[in-house]
Amino acid sequence: MTVESTALFDEVDESMRGIKIIDVDTHLTEPADIWTSRAPERLRKRVPHVVLAKDLTDGMREQVAKLGTTGPTDGAPMWVVDETQVLGPAGAGSVINRNNEKVKGSVFLQWPLDESSLAASYVEPRVAMMDQLGISAQIVFPNVVGFGGQNFFRISDHDLRMDIVRIWNDAMADMQSESGGRLFGMALLPWWDIDKTVTEIKRVAELGLKGIITNADPQNQGMPDLAEPFWDPMWQHLQDLNLPVNFHCGASATQRTYNGGSPWPSMTPNSKLAVGSAMLQMGNARLVANMILSGVCERFPRLKAVSVESGIGWLPFMLEALDYHADENAADGLTLKPSEYFRRQMYACFWFENGPSLIDSIERLGVDNCMFETDFPHPTCLFPEPLRSAVPTFKDAGDTIRRKVFSENAAHVYNLDLAAL
Repeated sequence: MTVESTALFDEVDESMRGIKIIDVDTHLTEPADIWTSRAPERLRKRVPHVVLAKDLTDGMREQVAKLGTTGPTDGAPMWVVDETQVLGPAGAGSVINRNNEKVKGSVFLQWPLDESSLAASYVEPRVAMMDQLGISAQIVFPNVVGFGGQNFFRISDHDLRMDIVRIWNDAMADMQSESGGRLFGMALLPWWDIDKTVTEIKRVAELGLKGIITNADPQNQGMPDLAEPFWDPMWQHLQDLNLPVNFHCGASATQRTYNGGSPWPSMTPNSKLAVGSAMLQMGNARLVANMILSGVCERFPRLKAVSVESGIGWLPFMLEALDYHADENAADGLTLKPSEYFRRQMYACFWFENGPSLIDSIERLGVDNCMFETDFPHPTCLFPEPLRSAVPTFKDAGDTIRRKVFSENAAHVYNLDLAAL
């Protein structure tokens, strides 16, 4: 499906004709039955499911308080595991409401699941919306278990964790098939067990999934950090199977909320959301620096790593700084400049950035390393007119850069067949 097939095309730009646009960052507002409908009978009351707050036990209410979640009203739905552990509110996870209207501000944090757009949760309305917006394919990330699967630390039973991982990955394979190969859900990994991680990498590759997510800071949850040899089997298998690792902003227990510790306490909820969202995105600067300077990219030169929902404008400066400091401080074990590692095997995506500075950033980073995203249906998403917002900047940039950043780079990173879209 190319952009000329949409009603909005002529209002966007003739220069995009024939380009199959791939959106590399969207999310699934998980339906309440995404796990229970696929679980065997013995697990249906144990895998993530939704209950009303009035039915929480006193112990579960204490968990909610520790999570920093505003005390739920009795009618508020909550995600619960094993009938004893709370994952968090079962909210819409979307600023696009049931009427497919975008609502600004933090009010969406109070919406229940059924207030969200159906396109946020279900394949058929999602694909229909993609057709309307001119999007050929989307990469899809989870909400409930965290952008890096970090929320699994709230589940004490490791076997149950594994069941939840497998069911999610099976659901992503189902979604990919049901969408006709246009929705590509990223696989979860059991990051707390390296042997099971390797086994699941092999399994999701056989399922035909196109990439994985993992905890960006496992060292904060009792595991080695990602540069330790402990993780080498994971990196090796991802490299060998040509599966990209995605580091979505907020993909660890220490970066798991919209607000985090960034805003000052006296600010209003809407202002806190604005500050928290911007700083959450900037958190991936640390991830890029550590992946390169730790030697992970040196040891695994064919590994593909994506910095998701973090923009690109800051990256030219960051890489210039890393080049300078790696030389100034004689960083160990590197045979290339940090910027050269980035251009060889790392990728980033933009959405609301525009104007000449965006083109300059892309050219400085490398036209092969940048991709387009919309962040549907989250607070900073480009809905309802993602192409009208993004495309004008590229009108005079040349056909090569347009095709690469809106389509070909994503097809390369995620091993997608453009001819089949």
